[in-house]
Amino acid sequence: MSSIKQEKIREHYDTIADSYDHHYDHPRGRNYHSHISNYLIRALPPGGKLLDIGCGTGLFVEKYIRHGGNATGLDISTKMIEQARSRCDCCEFTVGTGEKIPFRDSSFDAVSSLLVFSYLRDPSAMLSETYRVLQPGGAVAICTLGKKLLTRGIPAIYQISEKMRVKHVVMKDFGEHYYNEEEMRDLFTRTGFEDIQVKWCSFAHIDMIDPLFQLAKKVEPFVEKRVPQLAYNIFVSGKRPE
Repeated sequence: MSSIKQEKIREHYDTIADSYDHHYDHPRGRNYHSHISNYLIRALPPGGKLLDIGCGTGLFVEKYIRHGGNATGLDISTKMIEQARSRCDCCEFTVGTGEKIPFRDSSFDAVSSLLVFSYLRDPSAMLSETYRVLQPGGAVAICTLGKKLLTRGIPAIYQISEKMRVKHVVMKDFGEHYYNEEEMRDLFTRTGFEDIQVKWCSFAHIDMIDPLFQLAKKVEPFVEKRVPQLAYNIFVSGKRPE
C-alpha cells in the first residue's frame, strides 16, 4: 500500500471513528454485519487465538470472543483502535497493516479480515504475512466486496461522493480493487493455502433503503444458493497446511 493511500485511509477512519458504529447500530446495519461475519465464524476454529486484520472498532473481535476464543486486533487507524479497546478491554489491539504484520511467525490459530481486502495495494503481501503468522493447520477467512456487474460502478460513486464531500463511513475514494472468484482462489493458492472455499454472499446490502432491504433479506438465502451472481460480497477461507 502506498504511503499516500495509507495516510488517506488512516485520516478518514480517524475522523469517523466516533461515529463508525452508528453505521451498524440500526436494524439494517446489525443484520448486514451479523450475516457476513457469520460466514467467518463458521470457517474459523472456535476457541482459538485470532488476529483480526482491519479490526476497526472491534465488532468482529467482540463476536469471536463471545464464541469462546481470544483475539488481537490490527488496524491502520489509531482512533479506531481506541474505540476497539473500549469495546473489548480484555483484548490486545495494535496499530499496523496486514501487509506488514507486527507479530511473530506461527502466533495465531486464525486470521480474519472483514470488508478490508479491497483496500489493499498488495494483497499478495497481506496473504503471505497471514500465512507466516498462522500456525500450521491454522485458518484464514475474509469477506469483502467482490467483482460483479452490480459493484463495478461503486468506485465511481465513491469518487463523486468525495468530490461532493458526502460524509459517510465508506463513501471515500481509496482506489479499491475488487476480485472475482478465480482471482481470489489464485491468490490463496499461490500463497500456499489449501482447502480453499470461495462463496458469494450478501444480497441485502446495508445501504439499501427500506422496504427494499427487507425484501432483499427475504430472498437472500435463495439468491446466495441459486443465483450467487447477484450477491455483493465474496467470502474466501483457507488453511495453512499442517
